[in-house]
Amino acid sequence: MPEGHIIHRLAAENLRAFGGRPVRATSPQGRFADEAKAIDGQLFTDAQAFGKHLFLGFEEGEWVHVHLGLYGGFTFGEGPAPEPVGMIRLRMENDEGYAELRGPNTCALVTEAQKEAVAARLGPDPLRADADPEDAWRRMSASRTTVAALLMDQKVLAGVGNVYRAEVLFRLGIDPHRAGRELERREWDAIWAELVALMREGVGAGRIDTVRPEHTPEAMGRPPRVDDHGGEVYVYRRAAMPCLVCGTEVRTEEHAARNLFWCPSCQKA
Repeated sequence: MPEGHIIHRLAAENLRAFGGRPVRATSPQGRFADEAKAIDGQLFTDAQAFGKHLFLGFEEGEWVHVHLGLYGGFTFGEGPAPEPVGMIRLRMENDEGYAELRGPNTCALVTEAQKEAVAARLGPDPLRADADPEDAWRRMSASRTTVAALLMDQKVLAGVGNVYRAEVLFRLGIDPHRAGRELERREWDAIWAELVALMREGVGAGRIDTVRPEHTPEAMGRPPRVDDHGGEVYVYRRAAMPCLVCGTEVRTEEHAARNLFWCPSCQKA
């Protein structure tokens, strides 16, 4: 599932492609036909990301709410849109180009109030200027749940996924099995700062890179990582491989229904 940096990139890309101009909207698949007809011809006014939720705004005040889920994705193109191929839930076009949305978990036309209700259910998003990390700290510092599970709870933090969870805890040497209430305030402040910095880099690069300069393939003389998620990482999807810092075998387990990765030496209990 795309993490928050991808959703923020998509918000910016939609705004660049359509912002301030009328949009021709259709649903070649048919499942969003009535909603597409309702926004067809309207000005595209805004695009906002809240964690893993994307909202596309139109002049009459409604928003297209998109949650990509595991299989959703956008395709952007220049010039006239080709004949529809496959299950396109929403196609938006103007004279310069087009965007196609396929396979989202959610694609719904919502009011401003409904949009705000979705946002209100989410924790602070490290990529939003209006995010308040105190909200997340209050939840985390009172919880017996592990910090690994809390970081993935979208009611605690919005936009953080499995990669950022594993990598931030590794970079800070925090055992993922510690309870949230066992964290010190300085550790939480460091977690938030790392998330803000790394996720901002991810927005710009379009992939997740978390290794420090001294641990890059060039610095260490090792082959670059080959993975469909892209990016250089310390522990994510590196189970049974040597830690890039200490050489200890990276471990994995199922944790809160997701695969958790960590180094038992660098992240001591």
